[in-house]
Amino acid sequence: MLTRKQHELLSFIQTRLDDSGISPSFEEMKEALDLKSKSGVHRLISALEERGFIRRLPNRARALEVIREPESLGAKAPARVDGARTVAARAAAPAPTPSAAPRAANDVVEIPLHGRIAAGAPIEAMETNAILPVPAALLGAGEHYALEVSGDSMVDAGILDGDFALVRRTNTARDGEIVVALVRGEEATLKYLRHEKGRVRLDPANAAYDPQYYDANEVEVQGKLAGLLRRYH
Repeated sequence: MLTRKQHELLSFIQTRLDDSGISPSFEEMKEALDLKSKSGVHRLISALEERGFIRRLPNRARALEVIREPESLGAKAPARVDGARTVAARAAAPAPTPSAAPRAANDVVEIPLHGRIAAGAPIEAMETNAILPVPAALLGAGEHYALEVSGDSMVDAGILDGDFALVRRTNTARDGEIVVALVRGEEATLKYLRHEKGRVRLDPANAAYDPQYYDANEVEVQGKLAGLLRRYH
């Protein structure tokens, strides 16, 4: 069963695809659903993808496809979003069957490259329109993005300055996992996640750096490290 916001987003995406053949941007989805930040859109997209209602199309940035519609849409349509038509009339149509063929080892997927992230003191991670081609074999299920690593505080984990961190978008993680942590809503850093005495501890992988301690409400997990890309000059 989908939440109201998930219904609204699914309807908005389908309407845009029907009207223009192009899925809406995250900024457009944020404004259409009256959300405060794009992170809310990312969470809704991830939930819809995990439940099999949408999928990301390979080799195309920001491309989404609606592959299934909830049965409840046929009985009660979700609220209209920005005047968009609902997809209730389409609920009875058979859902397309996703291809079950495995990706070839040399397949390339384009994922968003969202600026630089600190592996040291937190720095701002800016969203950009840049795209990074990544071998599909490096990515698992879910939505991914890339960040260029700045700093040396994660060198003992094999993460070097100038590497590209491949990140699976999620807002939850277990202790001991390497995460992208947004600190105080402004700065992002790549660290091991730990919880200690009701606080969040972000641990480096370099003895020259000290752990960073924050109140739980000051840290938001925005993804988990899924892989690395490195260029040799």
